[in-house]
Amino acid sequence: MPNIKSAKKRLRQTERQTESNAPFKTRVKSTRRKFQESLKAGDKAVSDEAYRSYCSALDKAAKKGVICKNTASRRKGRAANALRAIA
Repeated sequence: MPNIKSAKKRLRQTERQTESNAPFKTRVKSTRRKFQESLKAGDKAVSDEAYRSYCSALDKAAKKGVICKNTASRRKGRAANALRAIA
């Protein structure tokens, strides 16, 4: 437990931010899992749709500042390469 006033405030802010970021992180993780499962199944059409929803979730999370835009870009690139590999 923090003793300094500013540290107490930072703790409160962090708790609020963590709570508001959780839905975005959960959405990114679940769409990534669906994308990975569609890749393992090998169905191109389903994988394309899963890739689009995964990219959308990444973009929305990056727009809100939940993840960095470079992180979103890197993950989209890796996903695109994985999608290209099954084609």
